[in-house]
Amino acid sequence: MFPSNFEYFAPTTLDEALGLLAEHGEEAKVLAGGQSLIPLMKLRFAAPAVVIDINRVAGLDHLEESKRGRGFLRIGALVRNATLERSDLLADRYPTMATAAPLISDPIVRNQGTLVGSLCHADPQGDFGSVMLALDGEVVVKSTAGERRIPIKRFLDGPFTSTIRPDELAVEARVPSPEGRFSGTYLKLERKVGDFATVGVAVFVSTERGKVTRAGIGLTGVGATNIKATEAEAALVGNRLTDATIDEASRLAAAAADPRTDVRGSADYKRDVVRVYVARGLQELSGARAA
Repeated sequence: MFPSNFEYFAPTTLDEALGLLAEHGEEAKVLAGGQSLIPLMKLRFAAPAVVIDINRVAGLDHLEESKRGRGFLRIGALVRNATLERSDLLADRYPTMATAAPLISDPIVRNQGTLVGSLCHADPQGDFGSVMLALDGEVVVKSTAGERRIPIKRFLDGPFTSTIRPDELAVEARVPSPEGRFSGTYLKLERKVGDFATVGVAVFVSTERGKVTRAGIGLTGVGATNIKATEAEAALVGNRLTDATIDEASRLAAAAADPRTDVRGSADYKRDVVRVYVARGLQELSGARAA
């Protein structure tokens, strides 16, 4: 099937792109990697009257760590997943994201797709939504009226729904820089390589003097949107990563999951996979050394 007719714009500046969004609003869709939008258009699940291709806009391909204040990682809207997969910065400083990046779909998708685009698509089976929740990330959006910084837990609003407005452009994702000793991972159950997650679990911990000072757990594919397992995180903070605390955190994470029975497995099965994966991830991290 072919997409319905649409008007195409390829702005070269951010101001031009924002002006087009202000003019066309809900009639427009933004094209970056196109790995979500183009399939939807070909199937006519999406039929925008206007497509705004931002690939020629300068200044949206940055991947860098800012040292201002507490510090944070900046991922521009045009940073490809393949760039994240190969990044030494992520491997050294952001292990949860570095572990997840090679598990995103297949090499063709990773060469074009973007993390920011994936967040805007808000697929509950999207891996990076859970990673961002585990890392307490945020999305920076801009419009002709100004800039907003939206915490990821407020940005992901439901299945394929985010809180970005029609006149806004997501320009980057941000993740707080880790402190002290830290480690992280992403575990994904898939039917075959490149498939969507049946269940995915993102885990991050930082420790000081053997006790957890910061913990993050994000769940993929087990709810109407990616889930932040806040009670499980709270059970870890202030404690050592012992068998008892790991068991409690994995139990609470499984309780936070809200999966549905489908061809990939029963709800009970998926919930138990969450429990096992959280426990497995935390056991792995308990022996990890600081980067």
